[in-house]
Amino acid sequence: MAEQKKLLRALAGETQDVPPIWMMRQAGRYLPEYRATRAEAGDFLSLCYNPELATEVTLQPIRRYGFDAAILFADILLVPQALGADLWFVTGEGPRLSTVTTEADFTKLGPVSDIHETLNPIYETVRLLSSALPSETTLIGFAGAPWTVATYMIAGRGTPDQGPAHLLRQENNALFEALLARITEATIEYLSMQIKAGAEVVKIFDSWAGSLGGEAFEKYALEPCRQITEALKQRHPGIPVIGFPREAGDKYVGFAKATGVDCVALDNSVDPEWAAAHVQVDGCVQGNLASRHMVTGGQELVDDTRRIVKAFGNGPHIFNLGHGITPDADPDNVQRMIDAVRDG
Repeated sequence: MAEQKKLLRALAGETQDVPPIWMMRQAGRYLPEYRATRAEAGDFLSLCYNPELATEVTLQPIRRYGFDAAILFADILLVPQALGADLWFVTGEGPRLSTVTTEADFTKLGPVSDIHETLNPIYETVRLLSSALPSETTLIGFAGAPWTVATYMIAGRGTPDQGPAHLLRQENNALFEALLARITEATIEYLSMQIKAGAEVVKIFDSWAGSLGGEAFEKYALEPCRQITEALKQRHPGIPVIGFPREAGDKYVGFAKATGVDCVALDNSVDPEWAAAHVQVDGCVQGNLASRHMVTGGQELVDDTRRIVKAFGNGPHIFNLGHGITPDADPDNVQRMIDAVRDG
């Protein structure tokens, strides 16, 4: 049955009349059923670590919309927590972590071999989803890219310019690179276990790749993605990998060839016609409708959706947003987007 799944066919390089579709953060706060389940869990982290409830919220958008893929419900910061960082969420403000800015901080982190004790509930969620999803729906596992995860571990929170991580990179490069290497190793183990549990595709989210320029992009965004992809494909031959170096701009060009990923996910800052000519020539692309359309709706949503489908229509394409759907999105607009993709 796997070869019949639309998403896997796109990742294998097949051009389809109607592209497969899923949506980043498709299980989330814009859905009333998600909010109800999260309330039942008590808080965000409790939801992540409850396999039954995490399975439920992953399935909710599949039931409602019939997306071609489900993405595991988890968070990119579970890996630092599994490495020994303290992690908590402040309502209305987002995640907070204990920081790693000195060698002493780094030595407090645990070995990669210990991460599975914390992350076992996530693997159980993958196993549950693997048997619960419709036969035509692809299961996607994921992790944060090492650079993006490192920015949170160094700053202790999200920052507008990733300044603390850039500062550490310049002032104590040995510590910075040691941290990146630890995260890279942990990410390989984490994704490998997701694949063993039933994930059919994995995605590497580098949300802050755009703040790396020039050689730093090659060294700290591209190279870790290449290492992770290579290791996973050695262990799990045939496993497709999606890379998302958000806001990479012209560095999207050649990213697939340089890293070995099977698909490059595009943010909505790049023009789809440009991306078709310069990125899709190397294989599958994913994207790239602006998330704001899920809030504003209207004819512009339909027109932009059709434009993207047309632009990428001559090659392998997975329709998606250019970033995650926001909590203020209208669920009805999601259906309008799907109808515009599938019905033209």
